Amino acid sequence: MVTLISHSPEETLALGRAWGRAAPDRWIVGLSGDLGAGKTQLVKGLAQGLGVTARVHSPTFAIVHEYGGGRLPLVHLDLYRLETAAQLQSAGVEEVLLSPPGVVVVEWFERWGDAGLPLGLVPLRRVNLAVLGETERQIAYEDTGA
Repeated sequence: MVTLISHSPEETLALGRAWGRAAPDRWIVGLSGDLGAGKTQLVKGLAQGLGVTARVHSPTFAIVHEYGGGRLPLVHLDLYRLETAAQLQSAGVEEVLLSPPGVVVVEWFERWGDAGLPLGLVPLRRVNLAVLGETERQIAYEDTGA
Protein backbone atom coordinates (compact mmCIF):
# COMPACT_ATOMS: atom_id res chain seq x y z
CA MET A 1 0.00 0.00 0.00
CA VAL A 2 1.34 3.40 -1.02
CA THR A 3 0.09 6.46 0.88
CA LEU A 4 0.54 10.02 -0.35
CA ILE A 5 -0.64 13.40 0.90
CA SER A 6 -1.97 15.86 -1.66
CA HIS A 7 -1.85 19.43 -0.41
CA SER A 8 -4.04 20.90 -3.14
CA PRO A 9 -6.42 20.05 -5.98
CA GLU A 10 -3.53 20.82 -8.35
CA GLU A 11 -1.36 18.14 -6.70
CA THR A 12 -4.21 15.62 -7.02
CA LEU A 13 -4.57 16.56 -10.68
CA ALA A 14 -0.81 16.11 -11.20
CA LEU A 15 -0.90 12.65 -9.61
CA GLY A 16 -3.71 11.65 -11.95
CA ARG A 17 -1.73 12.98 -14.94
CA ALA A 18 1.26 10.84 -13.95
CA TRP A 19 -0.96 7.78 -13.64
CA GLY A 20 -2.52 8.50 -17.04
CA ARG A 21 0.88 8.77 -18.74
CA ALA A 22 1.89 5.36 -17.33
CA ALA A 23 -1.51 3.62 -17.64
CA PRO A 24 -1.51 0.17 -19.24
CA ASP A 25 -4.29 -0.95 -21.57
CA ARG A 26 -7.18 -2.78 -19.84
CA TRP A 27 -6.48 -1.05 -16.51
CA ILE A 28 -9.13 -0.55 -13.84
CA VAL A 29 -8.78 2.18 -11.23
CA GLY A 30 -11.26 1.75 -8.38
CA LEU A 31 -11.83 4.91 -6.33
CA SER A 32 -13.35 5.06 -2.86
CA GLY A 33 -13.82 8.08 -0.63
CA ASP A 34 -16.42 10.46 0.69
CA LEU A 35 -18.10 13.16 -1.38
CA GLY A 36 -15.60 15.94 -1.99
CA ALA A 37 -12.55 13.74 -1.38
CA GLY A 38 -11.09 14.45 -4.84
CA LYS A 39 -12.14 11.41 -6.86
CA THR A 40 -13.24 13.38 -9.92
CA GLN A 41 -10.20 15.66 -9.68
CA LEU A 42 -7.96 12.57 -9.85
CA VAL A 43 -9.92 11.32 -12.90
CA LYS A 44 -9.51 14.70 -14.63
CA GLY A 45 -5.75 14.39 -14.22
CA LEU A 46 -5.75 10.80 -15.42
CA ALA A 47 -7.65 11.86 -18.54
CA GLN A 48 -5.11 14.62 -19.18
CA GLY A 49 -2.27 12.11 -18.79
CA LEU A 50 -3.94 9.88 -21.38
CA GLY A 51 -4.21 12.84 -23.76
CA VAL A 52 -8.00 13.13 -23.56
CA THR A 53 -8.95 16.70 -24.47
CA ALA A 54 -12.67 16.54 -23.60
CA ARG A 55 -13.85 18.04 -20.31
CA VAL A 56 -14.30 15.34 -17.67
CA HIS A 57 -17.50 15.45 -15.62
CA SER A 58 -18.64 13.36 -12.68
CA PRO A 59 -20.95 10.69 -14.12
CA THR A 60 -23.18 10.42 -11.02
CA PHE A 61 -26.44 10.83 -12.93
CA ALA A 62 -25.34 9.34 -16.26
CA ILE A 63 -23.49 6.46 -14.49
CA VAL A 64 -20.95 6.27 -17.32
CA HIS A 65 -19.00 8.70 -19.48
CA GLU A 66 -16.73 7.56 -22.28
CA TYR A 67 -13.84 9.65 -23.58
CA GLY A 68 -11.81 8.97 -26.71
CA GLY A 69 -9.08 10.84 -28.49
CA GLY A 70 -6.32 9.94 -26.07
CA ARG A 71 -3.60 7.32 -26.09
CA LEU A 72 -6.20 4.88 -24.71
CA PRO A 73 -9.97 5.25 -24.36
CA LEU A 74 -11.20 6.26 -20.91
CA VAL A 75 -14.43 4.99 -19.38
CA HIS A 76 -15.52 6.80 -16.21
CA LEU A 77 -18.15 5.02 -14.10
CA ASP A 78 -19.90 6.21 -10.96
CA LEU A 79 -21.59 3.51 -8.89
CA TYR A 80 -22.99 5.87 -6.25
CA ARG A 81 -26.62 5.20 -7.20
CA LEU A 82 -26.18 1.46 -7.83
CA GLU A 83 -26.34 -0.76 -4.77
CA THR A 84 -27.12 -4.33 -5.82
CA ALA A 85 -25.61 -6.83 -8.21
CA ALA A 86 -28.82 -6.73 -10.24
CA GLN A 87 -28.59 -2.94 -10.63
CA LEU A 88 -24.93 -3.18 -11.64
CA GLN A 89 -25.69 -5.88 -14.20
CA SER A 90 -28.69 -4.06 -15.68
CA ALA A 91 -26.58 -0.91 -16.08
CA GLY A 92 -23.99 -2.92 -18.08
CA VAL A 93 -21.23 -2.26 -15.56
CA GLU A 94 -20.16 -5.89 -15.29
CA GLU A 95 -19.29 -6.18 -19.00
CA VAL A 96 -17.15 -3.04 -18.85
CA LEU A 97 -15.21 -4.22 -15.80
CA LEU A 98 -14.71 -7.81 -16.92
CA SER A 99 -13.37 -6.72 -20.30
CA PRO A 100 -12.28 -3.10 -19.95
CA PRO A 101 -11.69 -1.01 -23.07
CA GLY A 102 -8.55 1.00 -22.39
CA VAL A 103 -8.69 2.52 -18.89
CA VAL A 104 -11.77 2.24 -16.71
CA VAL A 105 -12.10 4.44 -13.62
CA VAL A 106 -14.83 3.54 -11.15
CA GLU A 107 -15.97 5.98 -8.47
CA TRP A 108 -17.57 4.37 -5.39
CA PHE A 109 -15.72 1.16 -6.28
CA GLU A 110 -16.64 -0.45 -2.96
CA ARG A 111 -20.18 -0.90 -4.35
CA TRP A 112 -18.76 -3.35 -6.89
CA GLY A 113 -17.19 -5.46 -4.15
CA ASP A 114 -20.26 -5.18 -1.92
CA ALA A 115 -22.35 -6.70 -4.72
CA GLY A 116 -20.05 -9.74 -4.77
CA LEU A 117 -19.32 -9.55 -8.48
CA PRO A 118 -16.03 -10.99 -9.78
CA LEU A 119 -13.27 -8.98 -11.41
CA GLY A 120 -11.46 -10.13 -14.51
CA LEU A 121 -7.78 -10.86 -14.64
CA VAL A 122 -6.79 -7.28 -15.38
CA PRO A 123 -4.53 -4.81 -13.61
CA LEU A 124 -6.43 -3.10 -10.81
CA ARG A 125 -5.46 -0.11 -8.68
CA ARG A 126 -7.63 0.30 -5.58
CA VAL A 127 -7.51 3.88 -4.35
CA ASN A 128 -8.91 5.37 -1.17
CA LEU A 129 -9.11 9.15 -0.83
CA ALA A 130 -9.66 10.74 2.58
CA VAL A 131 -10.22 14.39 3.45
CA LEU A 132 -7.57 15.65 5.89
CA GLY A 133 -8.30 19.37 5.69
CA GLU A 134 -9.73 22.04 3.45
CA THR A 135 -7.33 21.22 0.60
CA GLU A 136 -5.35 18.24 1.93
CA ARG A 137 -6.21 14.69 0.91
CA GLN A 138 -4.70 11.36 1.84
CA ILE A 139 -4.46 9.11 -1.22
CA ALA A 140 -3.69 5.46 -0.48
CA TYR A 141 -3.48 2.91 -3.27
CA GLU A 142 -2.60 -0.68 -3.94
CA ASP A 143 -2.09 -2.52 -7.24
CA THR A 144 -3.44 -6.04 -7.75
CA GLY A 145 -4.45 -8.27 -10.65
CA ALA A 146 -2.58 -9.19 -13.80
